[in-house]
Amino acid sequence: MRIVTIGRGTIGGGLSRLWREAGHDVVELGRDGGDASDADVVLIAVPGAKISAALRGVTGLNGKIAIDATNIMPARQGDFPSYAHEVKSFTHGPVAKSFNMNFGALFDAVREQRVRPSNWYVADEEAREVTERLIRDAGYDPVRVGDLSRARDFEDAVWLLMGIEPVGGVLYRFAVPGEL
Repeated sequence: MRIVTIGRGTIGGGLSRLWREAGHDVVELGRDGGDASDADVVLIAVPGAKISAALRGVTGLNGKIAIDATNIMPARQGDFPSYAHEVKSFTHGPVAKSFNMNFGALFDAVREQRVRPSNWYVADEEAREVTERLIRDAGYDPVRVGDLSRARDFEDAVWLLMGIEPVGGVLYRFAVPGEL
């Protein structure tokens, strides 16, 4: 799969590495922007308040499946119902919200776990299959918690994880009884 990541930091850079290891062709775009025309999917991994500025510098987004990994910290910005909806205003395609509830500092430990950790996500139906594949290819098990109408609830829930100790994060696991 051809993936363009917009953001090269802990999340964008970390997922790029994991996806390359899984055999994907990944192009990382930074502050200078670039072209996403050849992408099958685009990951947005920039600070939430910088979504519009980052996406204005990228061409070829129209109709692309997008995965929004942004967060609302330190505080929500803008007038969109959610950051995922802000992303959708640029891509005009299916959007998922994922990887914002995972600690990028722990990406190196994901594949070493006895049981695969979970990754919560919400998504438009048309983004679901690609999102679940990329979650698995990063070393997680996907857990869908709703469609994109739940994106704001999902974004606001990140504060629950930020309060977890130890500082630096945790890997979490949700499973159907009997599947552990």
